[in-house]
Amino acid sequence: MTLGDDRLDKRAAKVLHNFFVKPQSSIPEAMGSWPDSKSAYRFISNPKVTPEKILQPHIDATQSRIHGQKIILAVQDTTDLNYTHHPCVKGLGTIGSSPKLRGMHVHTTMAFTPERVPLGLIAQQTWIRPVEEYGKKVTRISRPIEEKESYKWIMSLNATEAVQEKYPDTLLVNVGDREADIYDLFKLASKYKCELLVRASWNRRVEHEENYLWPCMEAKPVAATLEMNVPIKKSKKLREATVEIRFANITIRPPKLREKEEKSIEITAVYLNEPNPPEGTKPLSWMLLTTLSVANDRESLTIIGYYSARWGIETFHRVLKSGCKIEKRQLQTAERLRSCLVLDSIVAWRILLLTMLGRQTPDLPCDVIFEEYEWKALYCYVHKTIEPPDKPPSISEAVQLVARVGGFLGRKSDGLPGTMVLWRGLQQLSTISFAWFSFGPGGKSP
Repeated sequence: MTLGDDRLDKRAAKVLHNFFVKPQSSIPEAMGSWPDSKSAYRFISNPKVTPEKILQPHIDATQSRIHGQKIILAVQDTTDLNYTHHPCVKGLGTIGSSPKLRGMHVHTTMAFTPERVPLGLIAQQTWIRPVEEYGKKVTRISRPIEEKESYKWIMSLNATEAVQEKYPDTLLVNVGDREADIYDLFKLASKYKCELLVRASWNRRVEHEENYLWPCMEAKPVAATLEMNVPIKKSKKLREATVEIRFANITIRPPKLREKEEKSIEITAVYLNEPNPPEGTKPLSWMLLTTLSVANDRESLTIIGYYSARWGIETFHRVLKSGCKIEKRQLQTAERLRSCLVLDSIVAWRILLLTMLGRQTPDLPCDVIFEEYEWKALYCYVHKTIEPPDKPPSISEAVQLVARVGGFLGRKSDGLPGTMVLWRGLQQLSTISFAWFSFGPGGKSP
């Protein structure tokens, strides 16, 4: 990390390391001593260390990882952080459906490979919704897009385009859920080099015989039939769904209030729909709109695969809240919480990366993630030996070791370890590493 000051850089590196090895701990527990805790608090509250400055080195590193990739999915999504249980925090705003809830909004854009390996954050926005604006949604509708919260989607697209211009040999696709179904976003994307992929929310008017999007796509011939395993709501179980896929080039019309000043936009629609869901089950149905061209059923399946990668950022937010306990942080101001959020976001990304590397690139040596003393302590602890191997284990083996420490049994029916057992294992890794230095062959602390 480069903050322009060697002392701040070292302090940032130490805080990030301690947060990573103890992701679920409070700041004093993670730092291990009161002097180190005070150092962490000073770092977070230092006016020279803004959230933007903390995040920028990570963004730069993300871009270096993007370089050389053929395709990158820049997935964006929003989550709320609830600090209602910390009423003394200054500068928070309203969240959710109750005027009593207090917190902040976070919108993150993360780079994924098509294989769903997270390469890091491209951008992160936070904002506070003023208390006095609660219940004034109607007035916000009439405002220009730049004054709406929905402008977050455009800012993410702008950040993606900036990376696209820097790396013209890499195709970047900005991916958003139904909340991103905004005419202005499509309008801007039509001028950009990066591509856009959004799940439709509105039954938009189209310049076709059927007049509206859904009837228009339902009238198209089925291009392919696909068997998919989809999760059952509020359950870890999967069910099999048979879906039909249609695709077509369509022309969407501007909103009625702007049709005199705006032009229609040509775009591609890919419609995935389950015609015969099990009784009592909501059918799987995605209407995807994209600036990418689709010429055949294989390319339509590629688009569906790209959108499926969007769940990676939901996992990231779950790790941020449940794994890093970002909503449990106790700091005096919203600005300090923002700085801590960036630190925890980098840690959450690293946990997610560890999970996916173990699945997608299992043969990599684990020292791409772990320090030497960490993997040696981990290996010796699990295998009950004082003799670590000469070479670091593979990333897949190391992930399994961390998961076993976190309670993962590793039975055939258990599948691959997930983020939950990994952050539990990382929590224990700190103690194991300390014991390695204090009593084992490591002989000294890092």
